[in-house]
Amino acid sequence: MTTLTTAPRRAAGRDDRITLRFMSTPADTAAGGRSVAAGSVMEWIDKAGYACAVGWAGTYCVTAYVGNVRHRRPIAPGSLIEVQARIIHTGRTSMHVVVTVSSSEVSERAYSPATTCVLIFVAKDADGRPTEVPAWEPRSRADRRLAAAALDRIPSRTEIKRLMLSEEYTDASRAPSATLRFLVPPSVVNWGGKAHGGTVMRWIDEAAFACAAAWTKDGDAASTAVAVYSGGIHFFAPVTIGDLVEVEARLLYTSERSMHLGIRVSSADPRAPRDLTLTTQCITVFVVPGAAGVALPVPMWRPEVDEDLRLNELTREIIRVRESIVPLAPSLTLEP
Repeated sequence: MTTLTTAPRRAAGRDDRITLRFMSTPADTAAGGRSVAAGSVMEWIDKAGYACAVGWAGTYCVTAYVGNVRHRRPIAPGSLIEVQARIIHTGRTSMHVVVTVSSSEVSERAYSPATTCVLIFVAKDADGRPTEVPAWEPRSRADRRLAAAALDRIPSRTEIKRLMLSEEYTDASRAPSATLRFLVPPSVVNWGGKAHGGTVMRWIDEAAFACAAAWTKDGDAASTAVAVYSGGIHFFAPVTIGDLVEVEARLLYTSERSMHLGIRVSSADPRAPRDLTLTTQCITVFVVPGAAGVALPVPMWRPEVDEDLRLNELTREIIRVRESIVPLAPSLTLEP
């Protein structure tokens, strides 16, 4: 007697949301030990978004964009973490996913939202080419409002990308900066053999912190500099095991109480370390927290050379575009 077996069918187009729950670890803590690092939060965001996107597409997906990561409040070390992700729009091969990170004290189980953002994933076939995904249709009031918000953000996101790619970064700059260089270890890759988008975002946060801390360098203030926003995170190319990675964070603009930093992630074959390819780019905002939740003043930076003057003005324009984007309220993203 012959028994026929078939592979389980993929549940593509069936589950449009997912929730992850876990406890933060000491490794997630930021320098200074007072809160969870923004880089850890962004790793969680990417993992939940990836799981949601793959569950809907039924195939491997890659992170293409992460926008408007707003860290509304710090997360205490040792907290219980809840990360909720849901599909809010689909294109032919892409999925827009909104992710909300909440936290709770272990003894309470009362989760409070801390961070919300939108990610875009692209589905890939077995040969690594973009492949079609099931169309998603809103069903609830929240679905319809979130779908409208996803569409509303497309023009602003396109303009921010255009602005960010319109200026070249060269060695002519005199801006304060920090650069990290290392080889990609096997421990950070996903099932497709590429570095997790969340891991790349953690590298971005680490380089940005190094630059911000060096700029504030005022006793304990440097160790308390924290990220409050990351935006325009565009992924242009994958990073693979063994690549030489260079993460450069450069100060672009300071307001009275904030530091805006441009971060560029590049990779190369270690045998040709000068042949760098830009893989990821974004802008991150750091502040130094003060009493009653008010950020402390930071040293003012005044650009002097042409490149820094151009990038400074470019950053001001990006800020103006960014301010036109209405933040998504957690009350909406968590609504059934």
